Amino acid sequence: MTSPTLVLDLDGTLADTIRDLIPALNRTTASLGLEPIHMTEVGHVVGHGAKAMIQKAFDFHNKALSNDMLEKLFEHFLVDYEKNICVDTVLFDGVIESLSDFQNDGWNLAVCTNKHDSLAVELLKELDIFDRFAAVTGGNTFEFRKPDPAHILKTIELAGGQTDNAIMVGDSITDISAAKAGNVPVVAVDFGYSETPVRELSPDRVISHYSELKSAAVELL
Repeated sequence: MTSPTLVLDLDGTLADTIRDLIPALNRTTASLGLEPIHMTEVGHVVGHGAKAMIQKAFDFHNKALSNDMLEKLFEHFLVDYEKNICVDTVLFDGVIESLSDFQNDGWNLAVCTNKHDSLAVELLKELDIFDRFAAVTGGNTFEFRKPDPAHILKTIELAGGQTDNAIMVGDSITDISAAKAGNVPVVAVDFGYSETPVRELSPDRVISHYSELKSAAVELL
């Protein structure tokens, strides 16, 4: 029988990346004179990717943003963020111990994020956990991305797993919706970047610490 697969989101799930994302966003939008924005004002759109963060910053300041300018700012953001990808970012408490526990029990591990895949790989390497994952896919890996369920399903396949023997772990409506649409059980962390309390989004399980993940995942298989 194929080993079970644990698929994890990155931003707000594995790592507290907003510590570096928001400064990069503010440096990017400052080029057009926008005042800095705070985590509470834009953090909940992190799961939708950098373009959504940039758009949210302009919406917050009631400023118009053309598609051409969005693309230019997006490229600026990518360059800035890559240079500062792991200045203050940290893994959430218990991540290392939890991943080790799953690996010791023979699970496949994978990352499915809407972050650019090159940035996701770079960050995972900086955090010294990249080698733990059989597959890492980003928002640009395929022609689709979360909340399209195909993003999760293809990630499971790339990791050598089966879609009927996998669990998704995430922190937002993007993760939960994609998993549900793909008939993949989903565990939500309540310490991520969701604007709506994750319990209200009806995931299969909610955890408040990584020490709770193993039992939650096993129950759902």
